[in-house]
Order: sequence, then structure tokens, then C-alpha cells
Amino acid sequence: MKLCVALDLPSKEENLTLIRQLKSENIWLKVGLRSFIRDGASLLKEIKDINPAFKIFLDLKIHDIPNTMADSAESMIGLGVDMFNVHASSGVKAMRMVMARVNTFANPPIVLAVTALTSFDNKSFEAIYNKSITHKVVDFAKDTYESGLHGVVCSVYESQIIKAHTSENFLTLTPGIRPFGEGANDQERVADLAKAKDEKSDFIVVGRPIYHNNDPLGVVKKILENI
Repeated sequence: MKLCVALDLPSKEENLTLIRQLKSENIWLKVGLRSFIRDGASLLKEIKDINPAFKIFLDLKIHDIPNTMADSAESMIGLGVDMFNVHASSGVKAMRMVMARVNTFANPPIVLAVTALTSFDNKSFEAIYNKSITHKVVDFAKDTYESGLHGVVCSVYESQIIKAHTSENFLTLTPGIRPFGEGANDQERVADLAKAKDEKSDFIVVGRPIYHNNDPLGVVKKILENI
């Protein structure tokens, strides 16, 4: 299991201050939509300047027509990221086109597909997808696996189910982690570190419990000790 720290702070400088505090740690850093729109590709370069060993997950959840998604994937690879994601609901054709483009590169990044956002509860999810979260997530995961992607973004509660329907080696990245039982905030399907370990999550994403703490480095070290 690997720790991915979410860079969701209100300004670029606050994110960079956090990164500098964590520069000695073996972690991934997640750059999401807000930070990337605001700070652009220069943020990715500044992260690597602080510590070239940091792994970057560009979390833009690409969802568009197949060719645009493939072009976007190529552009993200050009930024030197180590992992990015698309939406599984873009469909098999789009995901296969993305991977066809990705696989033309030497040492391509990890590519994941988003299944159901952790902000959904079952009622709000069914209103859009006409299926329960568990059933539809399995459908999305199978499509993703058959399309050649490396794994999915899902809640902890779907991790083992997805692996059972695909492969034990199929990666699961699980947001909404509250390592030691912190508050859920705007997430619905959250879980603690013990549950993530039990469900065989490969990557855990932690944000607020780290950057809202007075000792972010101490929290990260505690998480790493426990995984």
C-alpha cells in the first residue's frame, strides 16, 4: 500500500510549503483539478524540483470523446506525470484508445479509471446510473480491466470486490481515507487505515487529516509506519 497526499490547499504556495515539509518521505502527491487549473504545469516542475523522487498523480478525471481523451493522455505524459486517470463512464472505446496511445511511449505512466466518486451515496448514484454503486462499479471495473488500464479509483468498500471480478494485481486507488477516524467532511464512503488494509487497497489518498494538522510530517510518518 502506498500513500498519496492530496494537494488541495487554497494556494500554490500553501501546497509547496506542505510539500517542502514532506520532502524526505517516500510518498505520491496528488495534483487535482483545482490546483492544476490554478497553477498549471509549473506546479509539477516545482514539485520535482523539491524532490525528484516524488511520484505525481495528476487527478483530472478525463471524460470526453475518444480521440480527445487520447490526445489529452499524450499531453499528460508529456508533463512527466507518473499516474493519471480517466472516467470509466467514457466507455470501452475511449479507454482502449487512451491505452493505445499510452502504450506507444517507453515507461508509460499508470492509468486508472474513476468508477463512482466517493461523494456519492447509493441514492444519489442510482439517480444517475440506475444501478446500485456496488453493481455498477463492478461493471465499470470489468470494462476498465478489459480495456487494458492498470486499475481503478474506487472507495475502500469496493476494492476487494473489484479485485475478485478482475485480478488481484488490478490496482485500486481509494480516496476518502481518514487514517485514524477523522471526520468525513464532504465525502460519503470514507474509511480508516485499518479498513483500507483489510480491503487490499493499493493506494490510499489522504488530504485534510494531513494538511489540517499542526504537524503534517508527523501524521505522514504515522501513516507510513502503519502501512
